[in-house]
Amino acid sequence: MGGNTDKEEISPHGVMTSLKDMYKNKILPFEELTFFSRFGNGELSDSDFDSNPMVLLMGPYSSGKTTFIENLIGRPYPGSKIGPEPTTDTFNAIMPGGEDRIIPGNALVVTPNTPFHGLTQFGNSFLTRFQGCYVSNCEFLSDITIIDTPGILSGKKQSMGRAYDFQKVLEWFVDRADMIILLFDVQKIDLSDEMATAVKCLGKHADKIRVVMNKSDSLTHQQLMKVYGAMQWSLGRIITTPEVTKVYIGSFWKEPLRNEETNALILKEMGDLMSDITMLPKMGVVRKINDMVKRLRLLRAQALLLDHLRGEMPGLFGKDKKQKALMDDLPSVFRAVLSQHSLSAGDFPDLELFRSGLEGLDFKKIPKIKVDQKGIKELNKALKVTIPELLFRLPGAEDFKGLSIKE
Repeated sequence: MGGNTDKEEISPHGVMTSLKDMYKNKILPFEELTFFSRFGNGELSDSDFDSNPMVLLMGPYSSGKTTFIENLIGRPYPGSKIGPEPTTDTFNAIMPGGEDRIIPGNALVVTPNTPFHGLTQFGNSFLTRFQGCYVSNCEFLSDITIIDTPGILSGKKQSMGRAYDFQKVLEWFVDRADMIILLFDVQKIDLSDEMATAVKCLGKHADKIRVVMNKSDSLTHQQLMKVYGAMQWSLGRIITTPEVTKVYIGSFWKEPLRNEETNALILKEMGDLMSDITMLPKMGVVRKINDMVKRLRLLRAQALLLDHLRGEMPGLFGKDKKQKALMDDLPSVFRAVLSQHSLSAGDFPDLELFRSGLEGLDFKKIPKIKVDQKGIKELNKALKVTIPELLFRLPGAEDFKGLSIKE
């Protein structure tokens, strides 16, 4: 790993400023050259670097998501509704403000210093179901933004009446969240097909996921252990990562715990989860660095894939036939680039998403992207030198574990 770890420490704000400058001056031009946004990777804005860490809350309806948030911030937030039927039918961004108020989605996405501009791609049908909920005098929200999502329903109800692509919107938030909390009612842990589909998009973000079995004080210790095991088994079928997903137990509401047998365990688990959440502001800069590294690795792999496709095209005749053959055999293209450049398979884009981005693109018009080109050189320098130096100049850098910056 490059860089001198003995250099003088710089503040988290200074690290973010340096990361932002590097992106705008060195990386963004290469993204534009290689059609990066065409494949579902929007340009990063200032607010993507400067915004507070984001906690995304997901789960079936009536699992207690809104009550969970109220437990975190100490009171109801503007626009919150609680009930046994589906109540939260909007995406709510809960943030600190000078006064309690709600800002509609169309206004929120153009509000300076908020990270939501990219949501304009989903159109008015979504933006009418999105709002900013500003909460005054809330210390918890001073360093964290919470996203409350609509409860996931079973069967046709999940898509009925929604004029926007719920899964695509969810994936947008998942990509940008610093922590993803999956909240389940301990009495209703069966994962519907709709819930399973929503959870599948979390696979590449396994390190962000925290699963919470809410209302756990309604079960005995023996019942709780059985349900815990069943939850781990269900998640293991959907989130296919080597690591076991962390599952917390808790009961997040105003009332006292109802089962003395499990009180001590539940209180400890709830305390551990709260510690995880309150660490986010400190770890926010590190998470943004980690996300930048993932982005750059994806950019490099995608650029080399495009270069390979262009290089396979004939000079004069048979271009359409060759392009169709390449599109039909993209797995072989992936394997060839993987082998030729000794990359990690985890750096590559989703094959079907990549295929979709290639639709309508003339491979002969792809710019030549040689390994020794300036853009690739700058990208490799960022991965091997610039970003590791920034990370290890942060105060307490030796405590940061699990980052994907090793080449």
